[in-house]
Amino acid sequence: MKRSIITLSSSAIRSQKSDFMFVSVRQISNGGKRSKKKIYHRDYQLDKVMDLQKKPSLILQLKSIIQSQNQQRLLLRDLEKEVGFVAKWNFMSIIEKYPSIFRVGGGCGKEFPFVTLTGKAEKVAREEGEARNLMEPILVRNLRKLLMLSIDCRVPLEKVEFIGDELGLPHDFKKSLIFKYPEYFSIKVINGRAYLNLENWDSSLAVTAREERFARERMLQSAGGQNKVRITKDGNYLGPFAFKMCYAAGFRPNKSYLEELEKWQKMEFPSPYLNARRFEVADPKNRKRVVAVLHELLSLTMEKRMISAKLDAFHSEYRLPSKLVLCLIKHHGIFYITNKGARSTVFLKEAYDGTNLVDKCPILMFNDKFVALSGRHVTL
Repeated sequence: MKRSIITLSSSAIRSQKSDFMFVSVRQISNGGKRSKKKIYHRDYQLDKVMDLQKKPSLILQLKSIIQSQNQQRLLLRDLEKEVGFVAKWNFMSIIEKYPSIFRVGGGCGKEFPFVTLTGKAEKVAREEGEARNLMEPILVRNLRKLLMLSIDCRVPLEKVEFIGDELGLPHDFKKSLIFKYPEYFSIKVINGRAYLNLENWDSSLAVTAREERFARERMLQSAGGQNKVRITKDGNYLGPFAFKMCYAAGFRPNKSYLEELEKWQKMEFPSPYLNARRFEVADPKNRKRVVAVLHELLSLTMEKRMISAKLDAFHSEYRLPSKLVLCLIKHHGIFYITNKGARSTVFLKEAYDGTNLVDKCPILMFNDKFVALSGRHVTL
C-alpha cells in the first residue's frame, strides 16, 4: 500500500536566493521510490508585504498604548511592562526614529521621561473615531456573513476573538457590536462553551465576493461588446463559476494544465453559504466549494490575508479539508502562503496589486494616513 506525504521544505521557503519553493512528494512503498519534487513559485511582492508592515505596525501599536494611558503619555520606564523586555528596544528605536510622531519629554528634576504624540500626530489621531464609525456597518455585515458561512450559523466566541484583529473588530466588540445589535447576534452557551449565534438569515448577504466581481466584469464585458468567453494563457475565464487566477511570474502553465484548469473553472459548484452537511466530501463540486469558502473567509478580513494557524482553527465550523495546506498549494493561482514574518500567512492573491492592497476599508485608510506622518510611503 502506497502513502503520499507532501510537505513544504522550510529551508526552501525561507531562502532568499530562489525564485520558488519546493514541495516534496515522497512515495513510500515496498520498492522505496525516490523522492520527487514539485515547484511552488514564490511571489516576492507578497513576501515584501510582510516586511513593509513591520515598522507601521510598531508605530500604530505604540500610538494605541499611549492613547490608553490616563494622561495620553507613557512613562518610558513603563514601556517594558507594556511590550516586554525584548520588544522594548524596537519601540525605543521607533520613538527615536520618528520625532514627527512621538515626542519625548520630562527627565528634568523629579519628572520621569515620558513619550507622547506630537501635536500633528494628535490631530490626525482624532480622525480615528470617524473611521471607526464608518467601519461599524462593515463589521456588522462581515460578522453576519462569517456566521452565515458556518454549518450551524454559529461560531465559538473565542474563535471570533482569535481572528478579531484580522476582521478589524474593536477589543470591546461584544459590548459595542454584539449587544448593540440583538436583532442580528446573540451569545449562547452550548455544552459549557460560549457561541456567537446568528439571529436572522439574510439572503441578500449570501453573495460572495467572487460573485460580485463576476457581476462587475460581466457588466464591463457587455459594455465593451465582447461576447466570446474563453480561457486565457494566464488561466482566467469569465464565467459564473470561475475564480480570478494570479500566478507568480515564474509559473508557465502548459497546454494540458490549462485544459484541466478550464474544466475546473467551468465546473458548477454549490454556494459556500449553503450548509456543508448537504454535500459529499469527495464530490469534486464540493471540493471546489471549499475553495470558495476559503476565498470568502479571506475576503471578509481587512487585509485579505490571515495567519494560517488561525484559518486552520475553523475546520469544524466550515468543514475545511484536513490537509488544508495542500488545498492552498494546489490552488496557488488563488492563494499564496508566505513564511515571511513570525508565522506563515495566507494571502488572497487577487486582492493585491504588487504590494498594494487594492480595496481598503476606512480603518486601513486612517492607518495609512497616520503612518504617513513618518515620511515613509508604506503599504499596510
